[in-house]
Amino acid sequence: MNTPTILVVEDDLPVRNLIVTTLKTHDYKYLTAPRGADAILQAASHNPDVVFLDLGLPDMDGIDVIRQIRSWSNMPIIIISARSEDNDKIEALDAGADDYLTKPFSVEELLARLRVTLRRLSLMQSPSADSSVYLNGRLKIDYAAGCAYLGEEELKLTPIEFKLLTVLAKNTGKVLTHTYITQHIWGRSWDNDVASLRVYMATLRKKLEGPHDSPQYIQTHIGIGYRMLKVE
Repeated sequence: MNTPTILVVEDDLPVRNLIVTTLKTHDYKYLTAPRGADAILQAASHNPDVVFLDLGLPDMDGIDVIRQIRSWSNMPIIIISARSEDNDKIEALDAGADDYLTKPFSVEELLARLRVTLRRLSLMQSPSADSSVYLNGRLKIDYAAGCAYLGEEELKLTPIEFKLLTVLAKNTGKVLTHTYITQHIWGRSWDNDVASLRVYMATLRKKLEGPHDSPQYIQTHIGIGYRMLKVE
């Protein structure tokens, strides 16, 4: 990937300057937009690699910006917002955001979230010698064969566990809400589906992560959902 371009959508000038200075220091290209309408225009005109989006914009809610961009593009959107309630995070992620960072934030975490998103984007854009095979650390998933392996050992997964693993793997680095996952697994999202999801996730983790010193593949975002981590 060439030098990524980041669109910074933030009406608070000090915060915008902090983000821009951080990006400039680390040799990222950037664009800025203080309002939602500007953000949509910039996104359509310049097709940035990643969008940093505040939700509390002066002309429109950031959720509406997400929905409009998602109507024509899958460009990664990272929310940077003072809204810290789980419901706000869930609404943004369900609308199509890829990640959620709460203000105040450290520049180190901001850069880390950006790196994760860019790695995921690079993997999605890179042609694979065998696109039906997923590799992540010792984890290997053969989508075509319907099998998963940890090292040389095949994981004995139920059909639901395998489907759950593939949904997470195909979105590595992205926070998936309970609603998103249950809709992909069962085609609906009811309260009892979320309870079932927690049970299946617990059994999947036991099979996937083993002893406590094993790499962590699946990260829990309490009250929101789960994320498949990239393991070196």
